[in-house]
Amino acid sequence: MYAGAAALVVVLVGIPSPASAHVTVTPSTTAAGAHAVLQFSVGHGCENSPTTRITIQLPAQITSVAPTRTASWTIAKQTEVVSPPVLDAHGDQIVQRVASVTFSAEIPLPDGYREVFELAVTLPEAKGTRLVFPTIQTCERGEAAWTEVPQDGHDVGELELPAPSFVVSEPAGDAHHHASARNTQATAGGDGVLTFAALTLGVLGSVLGGAALVRQRHLT
Repeated sequence: MYAGAAALVVVLVGIPSPASAHVTVTPSTTAAGAHAVLQFSVGHGCENSPTTRITIQLPAQITSVAPTRTASWTIAKQTEVVSPPVLDAHGDQIVQRVASVTFSAEIPLPDGYREVFELAVTLPEAKGTRLVFPTIQTCERGEAAWTEVPQDGHDVGELELPAPSFVVSEPAGDAHHHASARNTQATAGGDGVLTFAALTLGVLGSVLGGAALVRQRHLT
């Protein structure tokens, strides 16, 4: 009997509570300077209350944002002035950026149901940068502010309401692309030499053949 009770306790403890699920971000890539699609996942309401609005704040390092349209949600972008202005990857000056994106539900998202919100962004060039996205989840009753950031020496797992975040990694390598381009050029160059040689030999053969025919006619 005690063994059965102990097993039941283990099973119950091992089942994660919906309230323990965080708002998380999953990037399609973390490579510095890359274009990435960030998926923000919301898996529950506020103390069993349906979600009505999600506001995602964007770190200052991100200056290019395009939210994906989502059924049953309206989208609003809040902009701010960039001071001093910065240059993007194309050398264009950026004086204004999207500071936050808000998704508002036409029909509240019931507690216990999951929704994913997407933002297409350009990641900063500096590898090792931690990008933090403080997110406010508003519900029919109450809200959850996913804004906590671990201090030095602490782990994100110790936080009750951690802000979604990730670290920018090494830029994507394009050595293979350049090598392939060089190989293509080299092959093209080699083919050109061989073609020229073949044409030269063909012309020379025609000249020699014509000379031999003239000689033969002369002798006869």
